Amino acid sequence: MTRRQEIVRQLTAHTTGSPKPEAQAFAPANVALCKYWGKRDADLNLPVSSSLSISLGSLGTTTGLRLRQGADHIMADRLELSPDDRFCRRLSAFLDLFRPDADTGFVVETRNSVPTAAGLASSASGYAALVLALNDLFQWQLGREQLSILARLGSGSAARSVYNGFVVWHCGASDSGMDSVAERITGEWPELRVGVVIVAGSEKPIGSREAMARTVASSPFFDRWKAVAEADMHQLREAIGNHDLELLGTTAESNAMAMHALMLASRPPVLYWTGATIDVLQRAWALREDGVPVYCTIDAGPNVKLLFLDEAEARVREAFEEATIVQPFGE
Repeated sequence: MTRRQEIVRQLTAHTTGSPKPEAQAFAPANVALCKYWGKRDADLNLPVSSSLSISLGSLGTTTGLRLRQGADHIMADRLELSPDDRFCRRLSAFLDLFRPDADTGFVVETRNSVPTAAGLASSASGYAALVLALNDLFQWQLGREQLSILARLGSGSAARSVYNGFVVWHCGASDSGMDSVAERITGEWPELRVGVVIVAGSEKPIGSREAMARTVASSPFFDRWKAVAEADMHQLREAIGNHDLELLGTTAESNAMAMHALMLASRPPVLYWTGATIDVLQRAWALREDGVPVYCTIDAGPNVKLLFLDEAEARVREAFEEATIVQPFGE
């Protein structure tokens, strides 16, 4: 039995009921304010440092599941995918952890409201929605922390997408990974807004897993990353507790720039930004110079997320007509 199988066995061994005919679940995409970048264990997706995110409300993934005899049948955004498709191979390998027997397959129908593999956490919401649907299908009745462990096995940042709102994913210290769980931070911030500016919806030229591994192996600055992340985590939690947008925004923006600097220093370098990415950053910084408090963060991709309050929404909409504005605590 592999370590991944042992984790699934531990968490689901209590199950006694029969599977339901079908199940469906939604999970939101999330934006990391303190990034997850670097693994201490690639097999179990255990991070070197803790991370913190904000969910994107109704932007995310809806996944339906049912069992069938034979091979898996996977549809994404209403398109039937070939079993040889890379997405299908990865998804079926993950579902192997949960099959009642070798002859049982899954019918999976998944729909994203954010572009897939474009640096908008579609894999996070995808695997979180899948695990939430599995929990319903098999009637495990697991808590969210336990579900975050299972989602993490599919995609690290999926641990955070089993929740709404602000979420901390603890890096943990155990080799088993059972203490590397996500939890929601208590408290809401109704005035907070997130603007999603998509400058490229196509698949990234290099996946996050490969980029992360390359950074860990070759960036000369990676040894400093854990200390940076720990300091940023402390400041972000203080900002959330005090509803301090300036502290939240400056910390999240600095953390994102530090992560992308790590990638730029890798060999060969990893650069997700495009000219359009820089244009969005410069427009946001110009708006801030003009007295409008708006801050930026960028995950592993070219697309930019803006952080601001409701009182600045009109100015942000005027400057970024292409942005989708999300109200994380009010939708």
